[in-house]
Order: sequence, then C-alpha cells, then structure tokens
Amino acid sequence: MKKYRIFSLICFFLTILAYSQKVDTIATIGELKDERNVKLQVDKDGRKYYWDDKLQAKIYTEENGDKLIEMDEIKLINKPHFNNQLDRNYYDFLNKKLFRVYPLFVNALEQYRNLQTDLEKVNEDDRRAYARKRQNELADRYEASLRDLTETEGQVFAKLMNRATGKTVFTIIRDLRGGWSAFWWNLKGKAANIELKREYNPYLNRDDEFIESLLLSNWNYGYLTPYPGYKDFKVKKSVD
Repeated sequence: MKKYRIFSLICFFLTILAYSQKVDTIATIGELKDERNVKLQVDKDGRKYYWDDKLQAKIYTEENGDKLIEMDEIKLINKPHFNNQLDRNYYDFLNKKLFRVYPLFVNALEQYRNLQTDLEKVNEDDRRAYARKRQNELADRYEASLRDLTETEGQVFAKLMNRATGKTVFTIIRDLRGGWSAFWWNLKGKAANIELKREYNPYLNRDDEFIESLLLSNWNYGYLTPYPGYKDFKVKKSVD
C-alpha cells in the first residue's frame, strides 16, 4: 500500500508529462566532446580548455588524459561531517537515490513550468479539469515505471521540486487541485513517510544537507546536468 501511495504522489506531479518526451538529463564525463573538433582557449593561468555548451563549463585535459570540469557558477561545498561509517553509507545511499530520481524530476519540472504558463490563459474551472485529465492519462502511461519507487525516492523527488519551485509538494497540489484535495494528499504523504509540507533547507535538515552536497558535487563533475534556474535557490541559514 505504501508503494501505491508513493506512486500516486509522484503521479500527480507527473500529470504534466503525459504528452512530453523523455529526455536524457545525465551527462557523464565520457560524453564530453573530442578536443580535436573544438577550438581551445587559454585561461588567465595559461591553461588550455574548451567550452562545453551542454554543461556550461570549461573542460580541461590533464597530462594523464583525465578530464577536469570547471563550472563558474557552481561552488562546491565541503562534504558534510560524517559522524560514523553509517553516516557515510547513508550519504552514498542518498546519492544512488538522487541518480534514479533526477531524470524524472527534471522532466517534471520542465513540464510543470510549461503547465503554469498555459494555465495563466484559462479560468480556474478549466484548470482543475485539465489537471484531472492529465493525471488520468499519466496513470495509464507511467504506472509500470513509477510503482517501484521507494519512500526515500519519493521524498527526494519532493525535496527537489521544492528546491526548484520554492513551493512545497502540498502547496503545488493545493494550487492545482484546491485546498481540500491538498488536505487528503497530505494525509497520504504522512502514511508513506513523505513529508509534503516540509521546506527544503540544507542548513536545518541533515538529509537536505546531504542532498545539497550531492547535487553540487554531481553538477560540478558533470555527472548530472543542472536544471534551468538551479542557481536561483535561496534559503535562510537560520530561523528567527
């Protein structure tokens, strides 16, 4: 039952994917360009590099042939302090979950933003009917690939959406389907250990600190492609 509730939660967000095509959001170092086919530039330290448009990064080649990726707009934060080996293992565990969920999240975010633009052109009644229609279409199309997502993966997905939109899962559901529906979705989320109202905050939440560190590291090394607007994320370091 818990997996079904998780599927229902993520399925709602992905109503906006019913007519979209799957895109590859993971860029690995092995996919970098062949330097023989690009124009090399020289940085202020005299090192040669080329610019990769997809990664929005400078690509350097070390003497041993390894690639070094430097993104000007991404600042790596230090890895969190690990209290013990279990802590470190959990960090690695979250990284695996992030890699599984990230392509799904980037697709959902793109379509959510497109949907928000479209909904500005219709009245409230049409908006709700449209959202319901898309949800039913998605349930038929994506159930097989989503039913096996775990509670942790569902929570990571919710955190990423909050980071990118500034809205919690609860708020997004409320805006698209009304406050009463959001109340019931919140109950379902609690039953599946997914906190729909909690805001993403790497300074106040240990899991969020891990996820933020993993995001920045993977973006910096080119293992994940930053989503549009990734640098707009702002959060308070402390609460009043």
